[in-house]
Amino acid sequence: MYIHESKDWPKLSWDQAKLASLLAEARHRQGRLLGRMEGLGFQLRGEATLTTLTQDVIKTTEIEGEKLDPEQVRSSLARRLGMDVGGSPRIGRDVEGIVEVMLDATGKYDAPLSKERLFGWHAALFPTGRSGMLSIVVGGWRTASSGPMQVVSGPLGRAKVHYEAPAADRLKKEMAAFIHWFNAAPETDLVVKSALAHFLFVTIHPFEDGNGRIARALADLLLARAEKSAQRFYSMSSQIQQERNAYYSVLEKSQKGSLDITPWVEWYLKCLQHAIAASEKTLEAVLVKARFWEAQAGQSLNERQRTVINRLLDGFEGKLTSSKWAILTKCSQDTALRDISDLLERQILAKDEAGGRSTSYQLRLPK
Repeated sequence: MYIHESKDWPKLSWDQAKLASLLAEARHRQGRLLGRMEGLGFQLRGEATLTTLTQDVIKTTEIEGEKLDPEQVRSSLARRLGMDVGGSPRIGRDVEGIVEVMLDATGKYDAPLSKERLFGWHAALFPTGRSGMLSIVVGGWRTASSGPMQVVSGPLGRAKVHYEAPAADRLKKEMAAFIHWFNAAPETDLVVKSALAHFLFVTIHPFEDGNGRIARALADLLLARAEKSAQRFYSMSSQIQQERNAYYSVLEKSQKGSLDITPWVEWYLKCLQHAIAASEKTLEAVLVKARFWEAQAGQSLNERQRTVINRLLDGFEGKLTSSKWAILTKCSQDTALRDISDLLERQILAKDEAGGRSTSYQLRLPK
């Protein structure tokens, strides 16, 4: 029996005593991180938020098996946050859609949830009205015509059903109750409520597609509300992606169990702690970038050089060659070589000692 078939659904329960120490530790880590970020100043906090949200957007789609262009995501977020990151790649509608959802969820964390707001998020995720090759209901609850909503794995004909959501004719009532609960004054800590919201939404599964992304956006909204801050310094989606197998396992077990979802909340709180711990890497990257530009104060660099250097500081994938420089900055190979030679002379870039078929370069970071 699935959890939503229980006569007492959706009256979830959990062992508060068992979770008390985990919640206290998660809250302590949240407070320490926010306090540390407050001491960095406005510009560095903005850079940390941009880096975190970029990771969040990329990873929440990767969990669903989709891969977005990191530079498009970063550029779209920066433009909406009023930040200049240099360069202006063409941004796809799929990127713009998930960016809109994440910024609306975290930036307007105090705004009430509504059916219309959820429909707007869903429409933003699927601007063409399709999920892959399939036409789906967009901006509305799934209907009976789409058949049972099942989570399956395995080849066609031998697929294993991991979970089946409530029938479509229950959705109007289920979602009205969910939205009322979401907007009501919390009866428990908001961090716990974020875990419950995530679980309830993916269990109801009200849309034909995009339920996981919207569930994670709702959880982020409540975490932002718990911290009273739209700025994000850790990424739950990045951590869930790293713990993806455990994520799906505990969800499946909880959806097939009793109304006591202590194991799910326990896993969620541990995942939150891991996400906050992982934010140290984000903070270090932001500080490295700040130290680099402080060391280059007074240096006259052209826009192409600044664009590529920022790409390297933000985590450039692969090796930087003159050909990649030309592509990134939309210039000729000769111009790229002149830019690179100039930076080599100033000891801002160094040749990669590994050598190979084509020469590659890396940044000299201040010690």
